[in-house]
Order: sequence, then C-alpha cells, then structure tokens
Amino acid sequence: MTIQVSDIAPDFTLKDQFKNDIKLSDLRGKKVILSWHPLAYTSVCTDQMRSLQRNYQRIQEKADTVIIGLSVDPFPAKQKWADILDLKDLKIVSDFFPYAKVTKDYGLFNENNGASQRANVIIDEEGKVKWVKVYEQSTLPDIEEVIENL
Repeated sequence: MTIQVSDIAPDFTLKDQFKNDIKLSDLRGKKVILSWHPLAYTSVCTDQMRSLQRNYQRIQEKADTVIIGLSVDPFPAKQKWADILDLKDLKIVSDFFPYAKVTKDYGLFNENNGASQRANVIIDEEGKVKWVKVYEQSTLPDIEEVIENL
C-alpha cells in the first residue's frame, strides 16, 4: 500500500552522489521532497531531476527543504548521472541494496518492471507525510504543483 498523508515517514539511510549518508530522521526541522524516478538515464527521469534542480531556489524561498531524488539504480550509475546532469543541490540516492527496500517501505515499488513508480512525497518538519502523488510512468511531474504543496 502506498504511503498516506499523515503517516510517519519510514526512516532510512542512503548514500548521496557525494558519498554522504542521508538519514531521513536527521532532517527533522526541514521539509523533505522525496522524488522517485523509475530509472536514471531515461528522458522523463532526467527532466524530472533537472526541473527540481532548476527550481531549487524557488523551493528554498517557499520552505527550508531538502530534495532527494531516489531510484533503484546502483550507486555508481546514480553518481555518474548526477554528475552528468550537474545536480549539485539535490541529494541523488540509490535504493539498490538491499534492493528497493526504501521504495517498498513507501509502497512505491512497481513489481511489473522491477523499478519504482514515479512519485513525489513531501514530508513535513516533524517527519509526517504531508503530500503524496503517484504519476504515470511517462508523465513528468508538474513542478508548480510540487511547490504549491510545500
């Protein structure tokens, strides 16, 4: 079952593209956008992360927010992809080992293709889910809607 508004967001620790541990519970006091994309190096996923990067300052003006891009791709692929796209403000993490554990904890694993669904989850400063939206795999999330729901 997909995570619901008002649920406590399951904690996790994953490495970002800079090899830093990102622990969700350490981010209390800030809003967090968890932005799942099915697979790195694909066109809509690339556009999704670029949109978040381009709008990073606007998002910060609205609320002190950490943006985390997640997929089940292995760490080296995510690290290289983030470098190619020049994603410096976002945390790009790999949910590869144990395979898709965080994605499954949030109810966002797609059994049909072995990857995550495309989704955005906003977590409030107290660690509760504030907003969830799951998209069709080929649909680019509307950044304005994400910002509005902060």
